[in-house]
Amino acid sequence: MTHPLPQTGDWTTARMRDGARIAYRLTKGGERHRFALVHSLAMDGTFWDRTAAQLGDDADILVYDCRGHGRSDKPAGPYTVGQFADDLAELFAAVGWDKAVVAGASMGGCVSLAFAASHPDRVAGLGLIDTTAWYGAAAPQQWEERAQKGLQEGLAALIPFQVSRWVTEGFREANPGLIDAAIATFLANDPAAYVETCRMLGAADLRAALPGFAFPTRILVGEEDYATPVAMAEAMRDAIPGSRLRILPGARHLTPLERPEVIAGELRELADASA
Repeated sequence: MTHPLPQTGDWTTARMRDGARIAYRLTKGGERHRFALVHSLAMDGTFWDRTAAQLGDDADILVYDCRGHGRSDKPAGPYTVGQFADDLAELFAAVGWDKAVVAGASMGGCVSLAFAASHPDRVAGLGLIDTTAWYGAAAPQQWEERAQKGLQEGLAALIPFQVSRWVTEGFREANPGLIDAAIATFLANDPAAYVETCRMLGAADLRAALPGFAFPTRILVGEEDYATPVAMAEAMRDAIPGSRLRILPGARHLTPLERPEVIAGELRELADASA
């Protein structure tokens, strides 16, 4: 059942220690559970709207635009996943949270892993969605090539590649408005910030931290995810003690868009297990 997202949260900003302003929205729904949700590359906090609407009206939900994205400031790089994780820790302080279920998709999953590694006492549970702890030995070169294509040819040149990976053809055909909105968000990105974020992902390697995680962890991945394939999810499951992996049949890389009811259900179960 879909619950209307309580309209108690307006977008506002918090200033980070380095002066960057991070835009966020805190929706208060009763404090039974707290969820901090981290969006994917070149999206923004509204990426989570479909999932948040199904998390129930008894949860507090924090979404935000990562630095370099959306309404947030776009300072010069380089960026690191540790820096993005520290931004989230400062947002926790801004809203008065000690801990929460932290979940991220794709880039947001890398940030969530970095947050769990550097701020483990603030993690009630960890949701890793369509993501990886390491993109592989060739990642720096591959991400640099993508970044340079977007910089030299314009972000629109990346759209066919991106959209084919985001969701299945059937979902795109059935939800043109949703896909058009995601494309518009992608195209609104600052090219220089996009380049720095691509480089950040190419350099990210969180594997060493995984065996030390001591909180409930759920891993979800689309069966047809070409960006962070099932094998990457299995590697995280094998490395994180007690973690659970769910593979979503007939879904691709951005399952919070394509299967929000499934993602919300898994996050609710994670929150219950973390209570």
